Amino acid sequence: MWERGLKKEAPERALALLASANPDSSREALASLSVGRRDAALLRLREWAFGHEITSNAACENCGQVLEMTLDTSRLRHPSSDAPAPAEFPLAAQGCELRMRLPNTADLLACSGMDPDEIPRKLFTRCLVSAGSQGKQLGAEQLPEEVVQAAIEEMERTDPQANVEIDISCAACGHQWRELFDIVSFFWIEIDAWARRMLREIHILASAYGWSETEILNLSPLRRHWYLEMQAHG
Repeated sequence: MWERGLKKEAPERALALLASANPDSSREALASLSVGRRDAALLRLREWAFGHEITSNAACENCGQVLEMTLDTSRLRHPSSDAPAPAEFPLAAQGCELRMRLPNTADLLACSGMDPDEIPRKLFTRCLVSAGSQGKQLGAEQLPEEVVQAAIEEMERTDPQANVEIDISCAACGHQWRELFDIVSFFWIEIDAWARRMLREIHILASAYGWSETEILNLSPLRRHWYLEMQAHG
């Protein structure tokens, strides 16, 4: 999965991670999960792989001090993240009646390569099921900008796990701010570091003992550790 995802963009990596944990689910089914439900599933998968504790660094916006944060994953999970996502939801704004669905990974893939400022409008257009005013059906391009913004904000409120923010306070200067936590990027960075570490361990043990990659991977982590220790200290 790590090899396949190396040259992929974040939405494809998210699907690769979910597919590795849900081999009986089709790509279409996984891609149709709302972004929040997808991220909740990735957070559970991360807990299984690396535990409940997350350590991350952030640079203070004010003084540049690098801060190390340790969080429990329970702080990153919204209470509603495991509840079934609504297939559609209504919205009334500026005299318009809309029916919307939540953005999913397929929608994010459709936005690949776009200017970041254009993505919210693209997602809105894709997620608009129907719109009307005074008995007349309207297309996405006919809706006032105020209605579009209200719909985008409602999508965020309806799927809060898709936009998880962390409160950060700098001990050096006292500056406080909020920063978005992206489980896809964070989890992938961890997997990438783990995979590269495993390759180095395989290289060292294969060079020292002549074992195959499969034989080395079949060793328990503890036995691998002790062989590496003996190799390092002669």
